[in-house]
This record gives sequence, structure tokens and C-alpha cells, in this order.
Amino acid sequence: MGTVSQSVIVQDPEIHSGEPVFRGTRVPFQTLLDYLEGGDTLDEFLEQYPGVSRETAIAALEEANRSNRGAR
Repeated sequence: MGTVSQSVIVQDPEIHSGEPVFRGTRVPFQTLLDYLEGGDTLDEFLEQYPGVSRETAIAALEEANRSNRGAR
């Protein structure tokens, strides 16, 4: 039986008014983008948000990249 991969970014109207967050957290995905756009490293983000794993953060960035490519 194959595995079904779930998005690591989820939206729930009960969490941050539906803003995209990392699955299983209340950490907005936009926060990661803001860190990176501001010149901070992924490690600096992860230090501030230990509930988000490195693997999850990277998967979210890859997912957003794939989604963005499809929108072009």
C-alpha cells in the first residue's frame, strides 16, 4: 500500500484566522519567509521556533516552491 504525503503547511480557520501554519504548530509559514527575507538563516529561525523541525521547514519551502512554479 502506498503512502499519502500530507502537506506540511496547513490552513485552519481556528488557527491564526486561517493563515498558513506548519502542521501541528501555530507557527505561521510566513514567519519563516520573513526570517529568510530579512537575512536570517534557517538555523536562526529554528532556534526561535523549536516546534518546527529542520526537515519540516525545508519541506515547506520546497512545497511552496513547487506550488509557486505551478502558478506561473
